[in-house]
Amino acid sequence: MMYRPALLIAALALGGCGALGGGPALDAFELRAPLEGPVARRSLARDLVVELPEAGPSVDIDRILVRPNPLQAQYLPGARWTAPAPVMLQSLMVRRFEDANAFRFVGRRPLGSRGDFALVTSLTDFQAELREGDRGALVRVRLTARLVREEDAAILASRTFQTTAEAGSLETLELLGAFNGATDTLLGELSAWVLARLGAQPAG
Repeated sequence: MMYRPALLIAALALGGCGALGGGPALDAFELRAPLEGPVARRSLARDLVVELPEAGPSVDIDRILVRPNPLQAQYLPGARWTAPAPVMLQSLMVRRFEDANAFRFVGRRPLGSRGDFALVTSLTDFQAELREGDRGALVRVRLTARLVREEDAAILASRTFQTTAEAGSLETLELLGAFNGATDTLLGELSAWVLARLGAQPAG
């Protein structure tokens, strides 16, 4: 898979959670929406509302999360996302479902009082996990999704998606490529699942 870098760091001199206010300005980076993904075989002529993912405090932030160990949260110095991670991922999901050509409308809010379907998600992992001995990092993205029929709030399906990508070093492009790769894979799996559950099977 070709990764499309769009960001990231200068060094990993991590010494605890970075200060979120004051100090020098941070360089801002963002992930890009996948160029390709599943496309519906037929249009459903329905609306899909992509709700803002829920997330814990270590993820629901515009800093780039790095975990030296499972119990420790640190942030890349000198760098941040252009928006909190859940907001950035919501934008990527909206773009992916627009490109799938399955829905009459895709957005963060319904056009009227309600949409036909809602995608409700929880973002539990969006981080780089450091390897021992300065051997790069593993980027992990984990998302729990529930597909809801708005008319009666019935949960039609639910599934947890988890993807990972290796960064061979802590160099900027390596680490960004891993974030982009893991996110691209997750968005592809998520969109294919939604299309299949709603009967708009993705084209082969």
